Amino acid sequence: MSPSLRARRRFLGALGASLLAPMLAGASDTPGGDDRARELVERADAIRFPRESFQTDITVTNYSNGEARDERKFRVLSRGNENTIVLTISPASERGQALLMRGRDLWVFMPTVSQPVRLSLAQRLTGQVANGDLARANFAGDYTPSLAGSESIDGIGMHVLDLAAADRSVTYAKVRYWVAQDDNRPLKAEFYALSGRLLKTASYEEFRELGGQVRPTRLVMADALREGEVSILEYGNMSLRDLPERMFTREYLRRLN
Repeated sequence: MSPSLRARRRFLGALGASLLAPMLAGASDTPGGDDRARELVERADAIRFPRESFQTDITVTNYSNGEARDERKFRVLSRGNENTIVLTISPASERGQALLMRGRDLWVFMPTVSQPVRLSLAQRLTGQVANGDLARANFAGDYTPSLAGSESIDGIGMHVLDLAAADRSVTYAKVRYWVAQDDNRPLKAEFYALSGRLLKTASYEEFRELGGQVRPTRLVMADALREGEVSILEYGNMSLRDLPERMFTREYLRRLN
């Protein structure tokens, strides 16, 4: 091989390596960024609700232009954030209704109907609250997160995350999520439709001891399309419970009703 041919091959080899290096660096950086975003969402999920089986009571008050319109009370029993029962406590006219979630499958049981009815997680439950807002609170399992940047709001440094729906069965197509940098507390969220239209906003408030950890005990959800339409969710009486798998079946809820 002539010296000129060897020199040309060395040049092409070096050129290829220099072009490939940034691609390899980008490939190694991308999974790390996604892993960090997922870790943040998982930690925020664990602050909102226990990872263990638990029970909690939720009072939902719906407001229109600052005036309370109606109030509803629910009892939520959750096993590992994958299986959930939502029991309607009040109003009395709806007592006995129950939602059953297994994975992302959701049914409603009503005392007056013999067979359960299949529902969507995105369907409205009451006010600004969708079925999935009570029945499934597993952002880490339902969305693919990515870090969108950071912001400081009211002096609090926050990670800003974009959550893209894992599939069309989840409650929202996209969520923009603000998580505190110092302690991973969830502070704010925006919920979007598949079209990209903002549907509602949420703020997590009144952090205090609940179910063995400091958690948000108040969630304010505001309609982004109709000004003055707001639902306030207040969480209380949270306790860790050993909830057997057999509870989270259609057969069990049929007997319960």
